Amino acid sequence: MPGNSSPELVDLFTTYTASADSLGAHLTRTATDRGAGDPLIVATSADFALYPGNGKPPAVEGFRFSTKGFKELAGISHLGPAVASLVGLKEKYDDDRWRTEAERLLAQVERARAANSGELWRDTIAVEAYRGREQAIADMIDYSCAVTVRYLRAALADGTYLTGRTLREEYLDLSINEMMIATFFLSTMDISFRVLRWFGGQDLDWARTMVLVAGRQGRVTSGVTWNTSSVATMIHGASRYQLPLERLYLAPHAPTFTTPVDGDLSEIAGLEKTLRGIWFNVRATVELGGLMFPDSPGYAPSQLVSPDLTAGAITEISEMPVIHGPDDWPAMITRLRMVLEDPRQLLSGCVTDYAVRQLVDTGNDPAKVVVPGLDNVTYPAGR
Repeated sequence: MPGNSSPELVDLFTTYTASADSLGAHLTRTATDRGAGDPLIVATSADFALYPGNGKPPAVEGFRFSTKGFKELAGISHLGPAVASLVGLKEKYDDDRWRTEAERLLAQVERARAANSGELWRDTIAVEAYRGREQAIADMIDYSCAVTVRYLRAALADGTYLTGRTLREEYLDLSINEMMIATFFLSTMDISFRVLRWFGGQDLDWARTMVLVAGRQGRVTSGVTWNTSSVATMIHGASRYQLPLERLYLAPHAPTFTTPVDGDLSEIAGLEKTLRGIWFNVRATVELGGLMFPDSPGYAPSQLVSPDLTAGAITEISEMPVIHGPDDWPAMITRLRMVLEDPRQLLSGCVTDYAVRQLVDTGNDPAKVVVPGLDNVTYPAGR
């Protein structure tokens, strides 16, 4: 109610903040003007925009939904959760509609299997990062579809068959777990390969580069910290880990842009001032800490240490376990569980950091990378 406030004290509040002509807004504008020449990278869930600075036009690189092979692999990646969802419908919720959903999934799996081939992956989908692996990918998909078809048919024929035990022992353990790791890794490897190559051609001074990861990334609760954002992981890798983490801000409420059509970058160019203002608004406040409290310990951002499952008996974790190599299945399967249970995680991000590190270490050469679940697993064709 108007009578329950003090105009004088409210005016004091708005003198510093909450108004366009406040002292805080003045500080942000000054910081933004002084940093007008610094490069700004803005990442949405599908694109990177690079604003070089000093009014130069932005450059944009799409990296996710508009790229070849992503949805095709994602459909195979999700077979595990899809079948597990049927078990959840039946066992947890006693929902008879699991049968209708199983029939629908079965039909789509059979249709996808019939369309899949080495030629499809080599000549039609034709992903550069997968070159030389096309037949192996097709064999993996054929096998995974065959195992899924067999499991679904058994479930539809016997109403008691669909259980958590058969899901694990007669489906997931038949190399479906390995397939999920391989498909997640392949998608990440392709995206990261192109991202690293694109950023490598930009001649960026990473010590001066500003980064905003803007808007929603995956499910609504995920990707809001450095360790759970696949996009942040790729950008950090693209810098060869030279980007100072204190210059990388995750801003889920920042405005985003749509993927440009026919090279029209007007929407993206029009957001530059706003996005730079957001970055510098955060930065200007951050810099007050050292000015005000120089004798107190300062904040030093760093990546959290990953738990090591080989160190002893571990029953619970709160961060992704370290992967010791392409055959470290306990760590990778634990990561599969974690991306489902931890709402901070992106479902497809369970091996992003591992894939990016391999690309960085091999000079961004996918042929020199070992794809876990593909290069070290043989899937029988025509099963």
